[in-house]
Amino acid sequence: MTATIAAMPAPRENPELIGHAAAERALAAAAASDRLPHAWLLGGPAGIGKATLAFRFARHLLAGGAEQEGPGLFGEAPREDLALDPQHPVFRRVAAAGHADLLTVERPPADEKGKRPQDLPVEAVRRIAPFLRLTAAEGGWRVVVVDEAERMNRNSANALLKVLEEPPARAVLILVSSRPGALLPTIRSRCRRLALEPLPEADLIAFLRPRVEGLSPDDLQAVARLAAGSPGRALALVEEGGLDLYRGLIELIATLPRLDRVAVHRLGDKLAAPAAEQAWRTVTALFDDWLSRLVRAHARGAVPELVLPAEAEVNRRLAGAPGLERWLEVWEKTHRLFARADSANLDRKQVLLQAFTALEEAARA
Repeated sequence: MTATIAAMPAPRENPELIGHAAAERALAAAAASDRLPHAWLLGGPAGIGKATLAFRFARHLLAGGAEQEGPGLFGEAPREDLALDPQHPVFRRVAAAGHADLLTVERPPADEKGKRPQDLPVEAVRRIAPFLRLTAAEGGWRVVVVDEAERMNRNSANALLKVLEEPPARAVLILVSSRPGALLPTIRSRCRRLALEPLPEADLIAFLRPRVEGLSPDDLQAVARLAAGSPGRALALVEEGGLDLYRGLIELIATLPRLDRVAVHRLGDKLAAPAAEQAWRTVTALFDDWLSRLVRAHARGAVPELVLPAEAEVNRRLAGAPGLERWLEVWEKTHRLFARADSANLDRKQVLLQAFTALEEAARA
């Protein structure tokens, strides 16, 4: 798959929000009221625009949106969006990470070896309390955006909880999380929650079409289905050659129940290379997604939705055996196996062989 991608701005620099109109209206209405909740939890799958919406809301507040909105002189309704002109001084300072009343808590960038810490450092979370105790530099709100909030460890979560228990005046915390259920219940209970939904397939294809060149309409549709409504994941799949990797994965799965072990060994050698870490993550995520679709289809008594036409025969063949309970066991085993491969630095090739062996044993049952 040869394709080129138009550069996408980082969430703090992005003036465009794709979808999520209902969530945006809810935030705008809250800002226009006199009872703005002090903490928000934006949840939903990775890559669907949660962080983009968080910074959009932050800019709105920092630009005085909470004071300027509300019914007009003749009772007209307040604005229902949070858009701010990219040339506005607040927009430009937020984009440059230079606004004195905005604190962003996020994981440090990757080091020289391409490794990025898995947790949000507790030191970063502990900056929130003293930041919010300061008087707003521009006389308005002080805003904190916590990205990937589910990555807080126990110490980080407790530090944040202390702030949520006694929130300062004129302060708003916006937590962004792809797994809200992983947060402490006491944190979730102190936040106004907004659940963002994946984009419909047609909307995601419309998003991709002007940003990706070199893909056929069928390939665009396949990428959209693999991305499951996530613009961020769709662009990452194109950039990483994910559709070609998925085709190779389906070719291997199609050899079941007599697995082509030579081909699996070749793939394992390729993914075990030091420079193949991103390809490894993409392949294991695609493997997990394919198996998840198979399990969900079994639970409904249906055949999984096709991403590629080549899946039709293998899905039909595997749908009849060995049953939902066994496929669920395989998914749980391989899901844990891939997670341990990352956390314990296991041999990638051996992990891949074990995952395909589990598939083979289930297909033969």
